[in-house]
Amino acid sequence: MIPNDDAVRRVLVTGGMGFIGSNFVRLLLAERPGWRVCNLDLLTYAANPENLAGVAEAAEASGRYRFVRGDVADPEAVSGLLAREHFDAVVHFAAESHVDRSIASAAPFVRTNVVGTQVLLDAAREHGVGRFVHVSTDEVYGDLEPHEPPFTEETPLRPSSPYSASKAASDHLVLAYHRTHGMDVVVTRCSNNYGPYQFPEKLIPLMLVNALEGRPLPVYGTGENVRDWIHVDDHCRGVLAALEGGSPGRVYNFGGGSERRNLDVVREIARAAGAGEELVCFVTDRPGHDRRYAIDYSRARAELGWAPSRTFEAGLAETVRWYLDHREWWQRVRDGAYRESTEMIASWGVATVRAG
Repeated sequence: MIPNDDAVRRVLVTGGMGFIGSNFVRLLLAERPGWRVCNLDLLTYAANPENLAGVAEAAEASGRYRFVRGDVADPEAVSGLLAREHFDAVVHFAAESHVDRSIASAAPFVRTNVVGTQVLLDAAREHGVGRFVHVSTDEVYGDLEPHEPPFTEETPLRPSSPYSASKAASDHLVLAYHRTHGMDVVVTRCSNNYGPYQFPEKLIPLMLVNALEGRPLPVYGTGENVRDWIHVDDHCRGVLAALEGGSPGRVYNFGGGSERRNLDVVREIARAAGAGEELVCFVTDRPGHDRRYAIDYSRARAELGWAPSRTFEAGLAETVRWYLDHREWWQRVRDGAYRESTEMIASWGVATVRAG
């Protein structure tokens, strides 16, 4: 484990320009002032340098933060980075994560989520990284019928989509490296995240920005699918708790205790955004669409002292306010113009890692 004390910790965060990863980087920089954070991200479509605007520049100037552009599935690049930096821990967020995209093409998910995890594990083992935290998803468990109890860490894995299958495979790899090689690993699995800086292809930000622009709110099937929602800050605090206090080889579930039908969530977003429910429409259901997710986080509560701090109502209200206050951010994302922000990399003087 990585104790929470005054010692300097060197932590590699992969995927730290994405939604959850960038919120985690913000949390570390704010609440672990003695730690040094290296953010490894390839800057694919859902990554956005603007997610860390302001905090990154200040932390970089103080020597507490560094961004490196690179691919987690590039063995030479990853090994070289870990050899130079001597990290105490790796927190692995980098992943392809959108189910619809995995249905259209599974290959990028296998490469990033499975091969990328294997590459990181090999490099971490070779270069003596103290702890490896692998951030996964409740989708690896499959789905539940309405009467079934929530997922526990002992629930068998039954992934339904190419995305969740790739995450299940990476979970198995991480835990196998613990058993076979004795690596200090922890796996975390969370329910559906929401909050600031979420790329608007996921349900809540997509519906929210559509509602703010008076666009249709398309709901899959009949909208009866149920999800458990967790605010991204609660999730990031859970990952930090697992990093600092989790037992090696252990899996920890993080949930919000907030099961909602998708249709109810969309209607609540429409009301919060001041849009009419007449914008709600129904579209052809997603193939293999999971019916229900629910998380039992009693292990995290008992062993890590963690519990969600926000109700869904309070968290959604915060999220709506954030999107109202940051229209320029999500409008640039919607327009695709934020990709131009990757040109800032040269002006930052950051490194890019690649093979060769």
